[in-house]
Amino acid sequence: MSAPETKTMTHREILEALSGLLLVLFVALSSSTIVSTALPTIIGDLNGSQTQYTWVVTATLLTATASTPIWGKLSDLYSKKLLVQIAIVVYVLGSIIAGLTQNTEQLIAARAFQGLGMGGVQALVQVAIAAMIPPRERGRYNGYLGGVMGLATVAGPLLGGVIVDSALGWRWCFFIGIPIAIIALVVLQKTLHLPVLRRENVKIDYLGATLIAAGVSVLLVWVSFVDSSFGWLSWQTFAMVGAGAVLLALATLVESRAAEPVVPLPIVKQRTTALAILGSLAVGMAMFGGSVFLGQYFQIGRGYSPTEAGLLTIPMMFGLALASTVAGRLITRSGNIKPYVVAGTIILVAGFGGLSVLDHDTPLWYVGIAMFLVGAGVGMSMQNLVLAVQNSVALRDIGAASSTIAFFRSLGGTIGVSVLGAVLARRVSDSITTQLAASGAPSSGSGSGISALNLSSLPESIQHVVRVAYGDATGHIFLISMFIAVVGVIAAIAMKPAKLRSTVDLSAPEPAEPELVAAAK
Repeated sequence: MSAPETKTMTHREILEALSGLLLVLFVALSSSTIVSTALPTIIGDLNGSQTQYTWVVTATLLTATASTPIWGKLSDLYSKKLLVQIAIVVYVLGSIIAGLTQNTEQLIAARAFQGLGMGGVQALVQVAIAAMIPPRERGRYNGYLGGVMGLATVAGPLLGGVIVDSALGWRWCFFIGIPIAIIALVVLQKTLHLPVLRRENVKIDYLGATLIAAGVSVLLVWVSFVDSSFGWLSWQTFAMVGAGAVLLALATLVESRAAEPVVPLPIVKQRTTALAILGSLAVGMAMFGGSVFLGQYFQIGRGYSPTEAGLLTIPMMFGLALASTVAGRLITRSGNIKPYVVAGTIILVAGFGGLSVLDHDTPLWYVGIAMFLVGAGVGMSMQNLVLAVQNSVALRDIGAASSTIAFFRSLGGTIGVSVLGAVLARRVSDSITTQLAASGAPSSGSGSGISALNLSSLPESIQHVVRVAYGDATGHIFLISMFIAVVGVIAAIAMKPAKLRSTVDLSAPEPAEPELVAAAK
């Protein structure tokens, strides 16, 4: 069979197709950032715990992470356009269910389902863009991508805060994205036209994907409960860590023998991909951990309203949008990507270092500068790590390669939120217990089973104790993030310098099995 031909698109055609893709990405990203600001109010209203607070976020990231390789592999085999539309429908259904939940357990389950669609959207947008635009030109369009990401991350917290503070109530944080998603479906149907590749006897490695999801899930459950429900050196720890390790080892074995692995090991073993994975883990922790715990810091630790908390996160989002746009244009002009990734990861470490000294009365101007650095670091490194990998693989493997990086970036965010959330919960609990004991108050806080996050229902004296505990504990989790981000710097420095190619596919591709049979209508 002959290799599929790639048609060069005009700038106008690319912008028309991007309009739908970027609208889809905006929906997926804003759904996370809207919830990040509203979550303290949501969990407080549902009388949930700090562990449940973390798992509302972790559940979404976990399912998005586990499903990303499958979405990416399917995009190499079937219609990318149809898959994006399916992912949007899954997201819409998850949003409806989440908005109707009555307790934290239902909310966690609904967000897990919603994560399937969000994972598909975030992975497939990258794949579709890679199928349209050569790597050298992609830096320029990544600037648009960064602008949309910045807009979503700025508008999300603000919109979430306004909704929570209005008569609509927090449930509309989930409903608000539904009409935007429907509009995105219509726009995509009219603007996105990509070739469809068909292969005979296609076999998706569902066993490998299941083993990966199960192994990661077991380890994350262990992280959430260790040192609180059971000790580090306990039978539960050995059982869960052992089970997780065995499942991931089996997944590696299955992937190495599968005809169509969801995480292609030959691609992962490449130097550029392997180092990009390490960098993506660090950036993933920054992207998700920053928005989740900074929103909680401003509301619980500093006493600001959801709307005010959204406004206070603007410096980080502005840094992300500005750095992504500027770096993207400079990369397209020079064709060099490594210097910007290295600079971005170094700036990220500096930003986390600044946030590591936060307490309940840190000056807001200082917090703003540190957040700007974190945002700039993410903006310069996140998309460009994906671009570095896409530049090194053939078009027929672009879906698997892109989704592999997205998988590990999402995994980094999942691990980061879970680990940092567990550390925060432990330190907050210890701090509240110590302060209450010192003041002679009951160690249970309110004595009525009310969640510590439901501040309005607690006595004023207890509210002060909770605010100080959260404000002082937040800096510690960003200190941990700083050390993890150093791994990203090392990975970026170790990457081989390479010029971005000016063709969509490799200049001399090997004969491919797929045959171009149709174009998506």
